[in-house]
Amino acid sequence: MKIVFNDPKTGMSFQKEVDKAKSGQLVGKKIGDEIPGAIIGLDGYTLKITGGSTADGVPMRFDIPGQAKTKALLPSGPGIHPKYLDKGIRIKKRVAGNTVAVHTAQVNAVISTAGAQPLDALGFTPKPKDAKKAEEKK
Repeated sequence: MKIVFNDPKTGMSFQKEVDKAKSGQLVGKKIGDEIPGAIIGLDGYTLKITGGSTADGVPMRFDIPGQAKTKALLPSGPGIHPKYLDKGIRIKKRVAGNTVAVHTAQVNAVISTAGAQPLDALGFTPKPKDAKKAEEKK
């Protein structure tokens, strides 16, 4: 399972793989719950779960209870592409519930409480913008 977390102060996002032993601490948590950052090496930090997706790419949705995947008739929000947002149109989409399950592949989070050490000192350094362009050319 991966955790993708965002630092609201800088706007940078970071991705970290969670050990299988620690991923059990995430199972059962809902969107909006807070988790300790120590799960991914952010001692002193607190992360707030904002979403996620399954291994199939099915997005988690905040207003669908439980862990199961379901088809829902949705007017807007997560899982809906903006081109479908005409007035009155609702789309039937497959979405996952708001609870982290074993089949959840990615959990999205935001830093709610910062720790004593900065992210740079903990090994989370942003990639330079030129490095991404260099990788694309190869």
